[in-house]
Amino acid sequence: MLNAMRRSKQRKAQAAGLYAAMAKRAREPEFFARFGVQDTLDGRFDLLAVHAWLVLERLKALGEAPLSQAFVDAVFIGFDEALRELGSGDIGMGRRMKKLADAFYGRMKAYGEAGDEAALEDALVRNLYRGERVPAAGAMARYVMGARSHLAACDLEKLDFGPLPDQV
Repeated sequence: MLNAMRRSKQRKAQAAGLYAAMAKRAREPEFFARFGVQDTLDGRFDLLAVHAWLVLERLKALGEAPLSQAFVDAVFIGFDEALRELGSGDIGMGRRMKKLADAFYGRMKAYGEAGDEAALEDALVRNLYRGERVPAAGAMARYVMGARSHLAACDLEKLDFGPLPDQV
């Protein structure tokens, strides 16, 4: 029993570290300045969703289901905290979190079903760019594909999404 509790604590700590690294990358100013992502709540949510999908893909490849769940829990705790910082109270929080969950899992499905760079670009246009085909969408798709490759080769202790593309 104590070992299970210790493992659970370690998993939560590791998931919190993954979340912090993922959130740090998703908040890079270059996504807004060079990649045309709107610097709004929706844009920030979508950047977090893209990067969360990348981390979850890596965890899935490693067969880390319990850590994946702990990571998703950390992501949703982050969403909850962000909503509360914006002034949301307990009344209606469940409805807001359900809406976020639906959007989050919809994006996970869309990105997961994208079999190649062109399909990923289409998914990014629909979600990250809200249907607007911006010139940077192709560069963003290349970045995501490259980040996926970098993550496949990195240790979970040092989450490495790789470099941002030089040209947009």
